[in-house]
Amino acid sequence: MKYQQRKKALVLLEDGTIFYGKSVGIEGTATGEICFNTGMTGYQEIFTDPSYFGQLMVTTNAHIGNYGVNDNDVESDGIKISGLICRNFSFTHSRADSDGNLKDYFSKHNLVAISDVDTRALVSYIRDHGAMNAIISTEVDNIDELKKQLSNVPSMEGLELASQVSTKEPYFVGDENSEIRISALDIGIKKNILRNLSKRGAYIKVFPYNSSFEDLSSFNPDGFFISNGPGDPEPLTDAIQLAKEIINRDLPLFGICLGHQVIALSQGISTYKMHNGHRGINHPVKNLLTTKGEITSQNHGFAINREETEANEQVEITHVHLNDHTVAGIRLKDKNTFSVQYHPEASPGPNDSVYLFDQFIANIKASKVVLS
Repeated sequence: MKYQQRKKALVLLEDGTIFYGKSVGIEGTATGEICFNTGMTGYQEIFTDPSYFGQLMVTTNAHIGNYGVNDNDVESDGIKISGLICRNFSFTHSRADSDGNLKDYFSKHNLVAISDVDTRALVSYIRDHGAMNAIISTEVDNIDELKKQLSNVPSMEGLELASQVSTKEPYFVGDENSEIRISALDIGIKKNILRNLSKRGAYIKVFPYNSSFEDLSSFNPDGFFISNGPGDPEPLTDAIQLAKEIINRDLPLFGICLGHQVIALSQGISTYKMHNGHRGINHPVKNLLTTKGEITSQNHGFAINREETEANEQVEITHVHLNDHTVAGIRLKDKNTFSVQYHPEASPGPNDSVYLFDQFIANIKASKVVLS
């Protein structure tokens, strides 16, 4: 597609700031909270990650689409971002095992995407002013109408989105003959999390977001998992109650990202919306138990309150983010529960955090020995 043939497009932020660009060929309008990811690779995993549901994604890497798409790189049943904003969009690609180009992939999912935006300036602006709602559109001559549409977009703070991405019916992953059975609560689960659990010998039953402790217990599991996902954790009252019941019974429990926040909320620790959040594949984390550093993949706009965590005598901080010292992991001192605020299943090079899945399986096996 020639540059001259592409329609003008814009990004309108809720404070009225406008950035201009070009449509990649899919006309229309999309809204959501604007955020940015600093990863140099993995754009398809980002676009299909349920944790990004309801968000407009700005990619800081200069080239998007240059290696096409592959069916094995998806993290869910389809694209979950609301729209894409990038600098250079590659209509051609080079990759031996590609299943197609990104433009056709977007067209199939009817995703509005715009390029030729000064993403360096846009990200700098978001860093200074914080995450906010935005609208992208090819209707560049109708800004007043776009502002009206944008004013009706709900704030991410207080917004429950897990129900929009969770499975509607339970399903199974792994070997049904496995000796390890895990009940997983899907509040936006990524496929690679299930892959990491199943390749360690677990048989998993995945349950909808509003499932009860009785529902998950009906699988007769050896352990429980609460997944990542989008939106504000505080409205997830069913999931919070579920975590509380699992913990009260001292059953093996592991939570990632939104699941980590749900576990904290179940222990009376509040959460808050971050200025920008953490989204990238090279975030430094320190494991306080081993004193080792980890290069991690992160994607979250909420965090748990550090002062309240430190004041809670039943909770120990196990990991901290080295850029801003936010809580990146916790464990309960007298319960078989731990969680992290990052993605150990995402290994874009470094495999520093995959040990957490081994730790979860080890906790389950130890618990089975005690019960036997």
